[in-house]
Amino acid sequence: MEVTTAPLPQPRALAALLVLVLLITLGGAAEAQPPLGTCGAQLSQLAPCARYSVPPLPGQALPAPGPECCSALGSVSRDCACGAIDIINSLPAKCGLPRVSCR
Repeated sequence: MEVTTAPLPQPRALAALLVLVLLITLGGAAEAQPPLGTCGAQLSQLAPCARYSVPPLPGQALPAPGPECCSALGSVSRDCACGAIDIINSLPAKCGLPRVSCR
């Protein structure tokens, strides 16, 4: 019996998918009202940026983020953003997948 596997998604698409999942997950956590200033609260405000975190179709340009996204992004601390990126980068290994490299 031959076993076939689906091809792995492109690194940028996988990273965008992970960011989107993180935004959706933390957006749902916003209903629990985390204390202001926590990383979870900061990230939960990034919902206006979700459409800008998914690569466009081939031949289409990524739209410029709107003022709501830029304002929300500006309120995320460096430590929170870097922590979220570190978590996203660690997920493939925890799932037995190769590390995502975008370079």
